Amino acid sequence: MNAIVYTSNTGTTKEYAKLLSDKLSLPYYSLDEIKYKVKPGSKIIYLGWIMASGVKGYKKVVKDYNVRAVCAVGMGATGTQVKEVRTKNKIPSSIPVFTLQGGFDVKKLHGIYKIMMTIMVKTAGKGLANKQDRTQEEDQMLEMMLHGGKYVDEKNLKAILDWYGKRGE
Repeated sequence: MNAIVYTSNTGTTKEYAKLLSDKLSLPYYSLDEIKYKVKPGSKIIYLGWIMASGVKGYKKVVKDYNVRAVCAVGMGATGTQVKEVRTKNKIPSSIPVFTLQGGFDVKKLHGIYKIMMTIMVKTAGKGLANKQDRTQEEDQMLEMMLHGGKYVDEKNLKAILDWYGKRGE
């Protein structure tokens, strides 16, 4: 593996890239830096943030680099949404997909993303608030929507670290 490449909107994906870099002793670079730091065709682990099940930057990076694993960072619990992320992004079954819970803070968003997420918080948040018998995950999601929250944790990297240790390259 040559590098970890990421794109981050509010900072949580960058935090995961750094944690993973420290654990795997691989350099990490933002999507904007890679054209100067990583040769096309290099083997990379890609981390991007989730927006409507899409992984930001994946389509761009997969054109020029050998993506060996994808880590998608979003609001949902670690390990959830894998099928949706794989399908939406057309990630081949040969590339493992890992989802990591990052966090949410509408105040850190900019432009269209801030507008879209403010609307989402009002509509989805209202629906969740009125829902009877919410799950623990739904309670956490509602809390994150209403008050922000950050769930970056080294423990969330367990699955990708296990994969990396077993891949045999």
